[in-house]
Amino acid sequence: MDDGTCQVYEDEIRLLEEEIKLLAEKYEDGQQESTSFSDEEILMSIKSFQREFQGESKGHESPSDLKAQLESLETDLSFLMKFTGIQFTNHSKKTVEKSKNRTVQKHRLSGNCHSLSFQLEFQLLEMQNKENVSAVITDLTIIMESGDDSDVRKFVSSTEEHGNLLTFFRSLSSYAEWYEHRRRTFLHFKVVY
Repeated sequence: MDDGTCQVYEDEIRLLEEEIKLLAEKYEDGQQESTSFSDEEILMSIKSFQREFQGESKGHESPSDLKAQLESLETDLSFLMKFTGIQFTNHSKKTVEKSKNRTVQKHRLSGNCHSLSFQLEFQLLEMQNKENVSAVITDLTIIMESGDDSDVRKFVSSTEEHGNLLTFFRSLSSYAEWYEHRRRTFLHFKVVY
């Protein structure tokens, strides 16, 4: 091989090594920054929190009372998931900034609503003064499979601009339900014809 070919390969190897180093650093940062919780971990946290909260506010309740409350919460959660069709599959949060009266957290959510998947990333800014606590959503990014539906893209853009998650989830639930109906209807016609 001539020197020019060797130099090209050496340059390519150097670039790949740098890329590997950057990806390794990103991976390490991601591992340190992100805290993902499984369903079991979430339920264990809920149980632990309930025990602490109930112990502080009402004294010691019997395990059967706590179990009944937990079952009630699980029933409510199941009802809400069936009613809205929204199921969260992953959540992570990272505290970006924390001071005496200001906290900024970065959240990542992913999930499904009927047959549509979605991902959200946003920052939650909480400010506290003597009277109350206010929370504002900033830097909202929504990734959703919308196909070629320009109305959905417009809606997502508007939601990202205004940072209104409640409106997003209400609209997503309704849209995804009808999207699923349309999908099944078109599948029916494809099978028939």
